Amino acid sequence: MSSKESIKLIANNKKAYHDYFIEATYEAGICLHGTEVKSLRMGKCSIKESFIRIENGEVFVYNMHISPYEKGNIFNKDPLRIKKLMLHRYEINKIMGKMTEKGYTLVPTKVYFKGSLVKVEVGLAKGKKLYDKRQDIAKKDQRREAEKEFKIRNLG
Repeated sequence: MSSKESIKLIANNKKAYHDYFIEATYEAGICLHGTEVKSLRMGKCSIKESFIRIENGEVFVYNMHISPYEKGNIFNKDPLRIKKLMLHRYEINKIMGKMTEKGYTLVPTKVYFKGSLVKVEVGLAKGKKLYDKRQDIAKKDQRREAEKEFKIRNLG
């Protein structure tokens, strides 16, 4: 792999970072059909409500919405079809070991092109409690206030 391999972000899952503590991330390939790839090139993808399950040693992503390609007609697939993710066996075993612990889940955090390949960043996540979310919101507000103060001071 060359060091100049370009990464072009297609979809980002901000909700995952709000609802979960992401403890580890893995890069996975995804099984797609031709028109789905064309639709992704146009940036038509949503992973907001999607989740990942491991079944019989294979990893699948559910509710990942890829809009039908306009010029695809009969070749278009169901936008919410279950898609297989490709990870190495040792990565799947490692993830399954962690998921047996209470509170762990798998969530897609990003979908992007790495060169010409579509990749999904999978996050091993632990659910946040309500008070954790409140703390994050408070920190975000503080940062926003500080940026506003900084901006006002530098303009005046």
